Amino acid sequence: MDLIISNDGLYQLIPVTKQIMEGIVITAKVDCFDLCEILRLKLSSYVDSLNLHVMKDSSGDFYGCICK
Repeated sequence: MDLIISNDGLYQLIPVTKQIMEGIVITAKVDCFDLCEILRLKLSSYVDSLNLHVMKDSSGDFYGCICK
């Protein structure tokens, strides 16, 4: 799975690593889209005035995931 992050009009694919998954405990079977939602909630904050999910580490805007 890769995260799609937009930064200044350039889209980047960021591979999901064990470091990104740190602190997430999965107790039931989840598919790729559910995991994407979990990561979105962990890694980004929603800015209502911009209608965007901005990454908490200021690396760009969360756009979505690619499931492999």
